[in-house]
Amino acid sequence: MFAFFSSATVQHVVPEVTIPPEVTPENVTTYIVDSGCTPQDRPHLESEIRKAHVICVVYAIDNPHSFDRIPAYWLPYFRQLGVNVPVILVGNKMDLRGGEVTNEALEGEVLPVMNEFKEVDTCVECSAKMPLNVPEVFYLAQKAVLHPTAPLYDSRDHVLKKECISALRRIFKLCDINKDGVLDAAELNEFQSKCFDAPLQAQELEGIKEMVREHAAGGVRDEGLTEEGFLYLHTVFIQRGRPETTWAVLRKFGYGEDLKLTEEFLYPKFDVPHDCSVELSPAGIQFFTELFETFDKDQDGALKHDELEELFSTSPGNPWVSQKFPDTTVADDAGAVTLQGWLAQWSMTTLLNHKTTLEYLAYLGYPHTPTTSRTSSLSITRPRKAERRKGKSTRGVLLCYVCGAAGSGKTSLLRAFIGRKFSEVYDPTKKMNSVVNVVEIEGVEKTLVLQEFGSRYEAETLKSSKKTDLADVIVYVHDSSDTNSFSYISNLRQQYSLDHIPTLFVATKSDLDLAMQLRMYATIFTLVGGAGAGLLLVYRTFARPGTFGNGQWFTWLFGLGRREL
Repeated sequence: MFAFFSSATVQHVVPEVTIPPEVTPENVTTYIVDSGCTPQDRPHLESEIRKAHVICVVYAIDNPHSFDRIPAYWLPYFRQLGVNVPVILVGNKMDLRGGEVTNEALEGEVLPVMNEFKEVDTCVECSAKMPLNVPEVFYLAQKAVLHPTAPLYDSRDHVLKKECISALRRIFKLCDINKDGVLDAAELNEFQSKCFDAPLQAQELEGIKEMVREHAAGGVRDEGLTEEGFLYLHTVFIQRGRPETTWAVLRKFGYGEDLKLTEEFLYPKFDVPHDCSVELSPAGIQFFTELFETFDKDQDGALKHDELEELFSTSPGNPWVSQKFPDTTVADDAGAVTLQGWLAQWSMTTLLNHKTTLEYLAYLGYPHTPTTSRTSSLSITRPRKAERRKGKSTRGVLLCYVCGAAGSGKTSLLRAFIGRKFSEVYDPTKKMNSVVNVVEIEGVEKTLVLQEFGSRYEAETLKSSKKTDLADVIVYVHDSSDTNSFSYISNLRQQYSLDHIPTLFVATKSDLDLAMQLRMYATIFTLVGGAGAGLLLVYRTFARPGTFGNGQWFTWLFGLGRREL
């Protein structure tokens, strides 16, 4: 409620007024702080200006000098204070204006100021005496804070800003379910329901298309809205003083005031208990499967480079570029990742860093509603130690560390596991290398991740209980023609207490003299004979990489009666 007094009773500075949220359209509390213009008021004025979220500069319509002072003094003064908040120009004493004024005349008066000072959000005229438009002044002030135009729209060039265009283009791509470059009636209704909790009526949809068709060439195609038409529609919203519509869309898709996806949206709360791992849930597997099928345009069962580029166009890019993907998983003869390889890659990513999976689920458009959280795409396993005690693992994704001296054949082992050809060129491993494939154990598929670290980082990994606790099995690789290679893994085994982890020994380069191999076998038995894991295999025929990827060694390793999977 507003009370109006005669000039004889109006206070020089009115005490702070609080408008409670329940009486405002935006449901926010608003504090209105009056100011004085005498020198004695200046310290208080500066203090309040620095705390303000929006500033209303009031001028008298019947006093042109008061308007001239705005660009000449007040706006430069705000900048001098380092204040960067929206400014509303309020023309008061509308009742004293002589004659009528057109919108064009008012625009001609205010537009030069708005063009020079980008912080000026809008201008409104009112009369505190009549009263007229007083509530609108504070509504516009609220809207300037909650739904600012400046981040979205360049008022000088009358176009959407680059960051806004980028965000809206990404939203368009996510809403274009069938990826035909057009939002059809069904997709527009889905978009409308998601953002505004109500579908479009048929006449509303036709009205939108007709308006876009008249003003934006190429905005409508095949009775649907193109990306150009989608951008034009939001330009119109803003130009007509409805930036809250565009902001509603942006916020529903996770964007913050800086037009970037918020941390809360990208990384929802998801706590993982100690000694547990994270896997894709059936919902997560279904999402990535449907994503694969959507972007497999030629339906050849594999994603080529250009198809992957399009798939990741709503994200910062392929998250595995530094890992030389797709040379980390199963691919076809042309190097295009297959569905099995695609799902295995995401399973590995989820196991090693589930936050990356959550982040990319947001980028790629995993459904996020009040009833469906993005975390529903993931599941948490039982603790590893508890499963080891029971001798049975229910997890579907397992981690294997591959250790050995430089040149022992670890990388070739990993390449063989994912079906890559043997390379005669020796390329020493300088950083962690991870590959993933699916193996079948007694009719059940398991995803196995193999990791090598390079000899330089192996000791660092094995001495860290935090890292070794993550491993389900350790494979020690040695060159059977090099006793130093075997001594290296022997020293690793003796130096670190890893008896609780199942172990596999792999001998490469099987042209070694058989008698020397037998002496190594005896040494290995000495190393692990009393170990809690009690597992041993010497793989003599690595020269046949095709036999490695069929899961036979994995079946042997985990198929013992005491370690049933």
